[in-house]
Amino acid sequence: MILAVSDAVARVAETVTWVTVPKPTFDLVGVVLGSFGLAGLCAAVATVLGVLLGLTRIVQGRHSSAYPAVQALDLADTNRA
Repeated sequence: MILAVSDAVARVAETVTWVTVPKPTFDLVGVVLGSFGLAGLCAAVATVLGVLLGLTRIVQGRHSSAYPAVQALDLADTNRA
């Protein structure tokens, strides 16, 4: 029985097949260009969102009656006691 198991193990060890795989190459230029592209995309999205949110706040502030323009002018009045 032990002889049969060791014979089976020997046969399995003989059937191992080695496959040649090409050596991977590291593309530094591709990594750098990809990171610049991703950073540019993030900057563009942040700029667009910032402009949209800024314009939204400006428009809402102009239509808001919470802070009228007259009240803002009263802050510069030097004759107040």
